[in-house]
Amino acid sequence: MDPRIWLIAGPTASGKSALALRLAAATGGEIVNADSMQLYADLRILTARPTPDEEAQAPHHLFGIADGADGWSVGRWVRAAGVVLTEIAARGRDTIVVGGTGLYFRAMTVGLAEIPQVPTQVRAQAGAEYDAMGEMDFRGRLGAVDPVAAARITPGDRQRLVRAWEVYAATETPLTDWQTSGSPALEPGSWRAVALEPLRAALYARCDARLARMAQAGALEEAARLVARNLDADLPLMKAVGLREFAAHLRGEATLAQAIAVAQQETRRYAKRQTTWMRGQMADWPRLAATEPEEQWRQFRALNPGLTP
Repeated sequence: MDPRIWLIAGPTASGKSALALRLAAATGGEIVNADSMQLYADLRILTARPTPDEEAQAPHHLFGIADGADGWSVGRWVRAAGVVLTEIAARGRDTIVVGGTGLYFRAMTVGLAEIPQVPTQVRAQAGAEYDAMGEMDFRGRLGAVDPVAAARITPGDRQRLVRAWEVYAATETPLTDWQTSGSPALEPGSWRAVALEPLRAALYARCDARLARMAQAGALEEAARLVARNLDADLPLMKAVGLREFAAHLRGEATLAQAIAVAQQETRRYAKRQTTWMRGQMADWPRLAATEPEEQWRQFRALNPGLTP
């Protein structure tokens, strides 16, 4: 049998990593990261990267490989993942791509067009307009021409909001259209996919519990080390959910309990956005609704007969 490519997508705290490990054990496969935050070395705990013990259970790729000062794009990830997938296939092993960054999966399965270079003047004007209009009005204007991008980009992410608008201003084509056109990185029929979509109440409870565990496991200290680097606030890693809230506590602007509560709320909002994106962009992917690992595995096996326990 030729090596298989498995794609596992889902919102944060939905159990993707555990399912990927279970699948790796059943197939002898290797795991490839498809989470834009877990690329970076700086925040293992706060981005919920696999632990050293989990990484020892199966080969892991593209986890913690980038410095926080080095912002990765979707295209850069696709190129790096392509190299890794080729190497895994040459070893005759299955590949398990797992993560919550929908655009990564979109680029692999549908395609990602090369966006023309945006003129410096247009970029500068877009940034100036954001500063003059404020996020709410700027996001509203973006939503009129690119509603998917306006809904997907997280609150406070000036860099991505400006990027989405500048692409439209320069090309008269929404960024979303560029991101959903082009040739897929994977050949049609070469992959099997599943999207985790737990019931909202169960998912939110998992989000809250995991954030609380992070706070006890060293996330605050991790955040302090990153904040001390004084990196550009527009870098992708600086948008990690929870970082801003813990940084506020470190500055004395919130108690730890307040920081955790706000970070839990932001995590739930992030999970909702991820789920909404998957419903729109991965509507044809099979779904798993369970949150308990054994039931998830049972449902997964039902979709893929022939897998060993």
